[in-house]
Amino acid sequence: MAVSSSQPSAACQGSKKLHFVIVGGSLGGLATGLALKALGHDTTILERNPAPLLQDQGAGIVAGGDTLELFKRYNRVNRPIAVSSVRRQYLNKEGNIIHKEEMVQNMTSWDLAYYLMRANYDGIESPYCKVPDPVPEHGKATHLHDRQVTSFEEEGEGIRVYWKTSQGEEGSTCGDILIGADGPSSTVRKLLEPGVERKYSGYCALRGTLIESEASESTREAFTNRFTFFHCPGIQILAYLIPGKDGTVEPGQRLINFVYYTNFPEGSPELEEIMTDKDGRRRQITVPPGVMNPNAWEKQRKLARERLPPQFAEIVCGTKKPFVQAVTDVLTPQNEYLNGKVVLIGDALAGFRPHTVASTSQAAFDAMLYADYISGKISKEEWKKQTVGFARYIHKRGVDMGVRSQHLDLPLEEHINDRNRASVPREQEVYPEWATVI
Repeated sequence: MAVSSSQPSAACQGSKKLHFVIVGGSLGGLATGLALKALGHDTTILERNPAPLLQDQGAGIVAGGDTLELFKRYNRVNRPIAVSSVRRQYLNKEGNIIHKEEMVQNMTSWDLAYYLMRANYDGIESPYCKVPDPVPEHGKATHLHDRQVTSFEEEGEGIRVYWKTSQGEEGSTCGDILIGADGPSSTVRKLLEPGVERKYSGYCALRGTLIESEASESTREAFTNRFTFFHCPGIQILAYLIPGKDGTVEPGQRLINFVYYTNFPEGSPELEEIMTDKDGRRRQITVPPGVMNPNAWEKQRKLARERLPPQFAEIVCGTKKPFVQAVTDVLTPQNEYLNGKVVLIGDALAGFRPHTVASTSQAAFDAMLYADYISGKISKEEWKKQTVGFARYIHKRGVDMGVRSQHLDLPLEEHINDRNRASVPREQEVYPEWATVI
């Protein structure tokens, strides 16, 4: 399917109003929809989930510069979107601070980001926020759930996308350009690049939250306005505050969010156990909140009390709905196909390891940069070099950080340096030549 086309590229459309079909209705698809809608183009999002709203897709997000810029450009809801941290600190096994440095970072929740985007994209009201007034100059925004994409093909100057529903209904949607924003297990990418596989890295992220008021005083002190870490061989855990129920940022009602990386070798009984849910279903990538096997989680609680500083052990043991994500790698060789009629965005282009704290930022950056290209602000070459350069460079950084964190016994200073390098603003990064070859 990934063959060249004689049709003109998107940037050659000039001021023509376009219809973009976006596959994937999570943050990447919504970010792209918002950016293109604001230019006056029509967009249709095809989301495979049978429910009209996504739920429990994640917990905390480190809101980097590109994420904040996306909301600055396209969010018209007047409410706080993040909780600020003013310090990074590292604990030893006893729970004492052994390193600290002042660094302002902003943390939000997946749920709040999602509902803010839905309010701005297609007018979905929720307890998180009110719906802003429509802007007459914006393009039409359509969100269709329960649409599993099965194939696509060129049709005249456009592209037709075929889908089916969970009830077996089949149909299609035609547009000028197809955007694959359907995550690291992207169907669009599989159709284009069947040889590109998402591969397990050898460890998982155990995740969860605890309401701030339910934590002990010493634990609240460790994580309130702090981004806190602990390292030991084969283990890394971090935690920070995020907005709470319905996006509240009121002290006491916020959530302490943790990400706990620990090794589960591929094919091991331990991996099989942690990835098998309470109903006996072996999950491939994620065991969602609420379906964790209680016996498997009780083992992790016991290990947490043995391995972790007391503040971290408390939040791991206290979370009521833990979930597990297998840490994986995937990288697509290019970001456009059929001479620009098909484009990959965010995780569909490159699935980063979470150490990079760059997945949401990548989606925001890709969406904004693509909109700049479509509007003629930058050239096609510049768009491709920046997008692909970021994807390749940060993908490699994530792999390197994962190897160093999970499989090498390094002094703490090495991990601190890795983290600090990962926090360099994207616009200050200098990509090596290998990353930007197109």
